[in-house]
Amino acid sequence: MTTAQRLTFEQYLNRDDDTDKRYQLIDGRLIELPPESEPNTSLANYLFLQLVNAGLSFRLIQPHACELQVAVLQSGDPANRYPDLVVLRPEHLELTQRRLTITFDMLPPSLVVEVVSLGERNRQRDYDRKRSQYAARGIPEYWLIDPIDKVITVLQLESGSYQEVGRFSGQAQIQSPALQRLDSSWSVTAAQIFEAVD
Repeated sequence: MTTAQRLTFEQYLNRDDDTDKRYQLIDGRLIELPPESEPNTSLANYLFLQLVNAGLSFRLIQPHACELQVAVLQSGDPANRYPDLVVLRPEHLELTQRRLTITFDMLPPSLVVEVVSLGERNRQRDYDRKRSQYAARGIPEYWLIDPIDKVITVLQLESGSYQEVGRFSGQAQIQSPALQRLDSSWSVTAAQIFEAVD
């Protein structure tokens, strides 16, 4: 569904259509998002369980539910994204009582994870457009979980752009600066993540 009326982000936030539908705001127009695929949802949910088991508060980990306001860097970029998984900061819990949206007046989340979707256009969106928007938003760490190549890429924000911490596959333990800062006992390999949906 696409709406004809052009909205500002503030108008979008105040709009309520009495449904659970998710929308992206692109060039002022609402574009309804399709449901997530089962494998992508399962990978994000498995990662959620691993993070809880590592000692993170389950309330700080939001799979498929958290909306982020992001910078529109070029025409066609949405003004909001729904990452596959978001690790919030503790202060976000109070700020998102009414709506689970991290806006520009809030600090960015600690970590954002995207499961790369099938199709070249989707891959380009996850590897390029989202990466640029998340960097501009100041998100300290971005993961790409690629179920086709069976690789997890961890990127850390440095001087406004993402630098690769590592590409993890097989039995390699995933290294995450954000999780180390959160003082978790994280110890998971790439193979464990991908075996969850094999």
